[in-house]
Amino acid sequence: MLDQEAKALLEAVAKANRPAFEAIGAVAARKLYKETRSAVTPPAPDVELAANIAAPGPLGPIPLRYYRPAGAEPRAPLPVLVFYHGGGWVVGDLDTHDVVCRTLANEGQCAVVSVDYRMGPEHKFPAAVNDAFAALKWVQAEADHLHVDAARIAVGGDSAGGNLAAVMALMARDAGGPDLRLQLLIYPATDMAMDTASHKAFAEGHLLTRSSMTWFQMMYLNGPADAADWRASPLKAPSLADLPPAHVIVAGNDPLRDEGEAYAKALQAAGGKAVFSEYPGSIHGFITMGKVLPQAGQALAESGAALRAAFAALLFH
Repeated sequence: MLDQEAKALLEAVAKANRPAFEAIGAVAARKLYKETRSAVTPPAPDVELAANIAAPGPLGPIPLRYYRPAGAEPRAPLPVLVFYHGGGWVVGDLDTHDVVCRTLANEGQCAVVSVDYRMGPEHKFPAAVNDAFAALKWVQAEADHLHVDAARIAVGGDSAGGNLAAVMALMARDAGGPDLRLQLLIYPATDMAMDTASHKAFAEGHLLTRSSMTWFQMMYLNGPADAADWRASPLKAPSLADLPPAHVIVAGNDPLRDEGEAYAKALQAAGGKAVFSEYPGSIHGFITMGKVLPQAGQALAESGAALRAAFAALLFH
């Protein structure tokens, strides 16, 4: 059952009759995605600092945006969220998720480093994964310079970014660090198989379509074999044990709903802590749409509370 606001948004989108991403190609899709943001994005909240910086990456600098929450002391060592934006590993950037990151900084009372990882089809899998991990390790290494606490790092992201955040938690575990306090997974893609009940139920008419998802995978992956790689489908990882606590948020009317729940359950089954939170009447992408969907603000406040709790837990360890 759709929330009234989500239903109105879907009707407006249908009426606008914009071309599907897969019909116009990656470059035009990125432009269209950015252009349509203003209709759904709320005003940007004030923060103490929002600065464009860069980290060294495998193939050159990785653009980042560094946020400090409103009222933060300039040199106080804050906990930090490393954030990966959604967009099917093809669209989205630092600007499309600026309001989300500002809100998370203020709600989480933490610094946020948003990562502009390389995307397909120009840079195929695992380029995004490699950039994402390089940025995470850089934040830890440069903690003093960034005035953040290297012992209180979290990862997070929405959709494709939630996928990358989950993969980062696995990679950090296997690499012996960074030791992460939380993985904040907002309607994450966790399995490229696309064979769940929610994929079938919401294949059409709920913003993210099966056709678009198939196209995103084609743009991102080198071929079908990549879909089985746990760095693309973290639900397929050999083990989900010994991972940081997870806070998993999903929308009820979203093709990705079931794989988000499956990931939370798999983490719990492996002995980990995972909170599962569903916004039953909402749709994929809702956290970026706070101008028209009030559930966005609720989910970001919930995310901030999860971050504060995870960062505070260490102080009383």
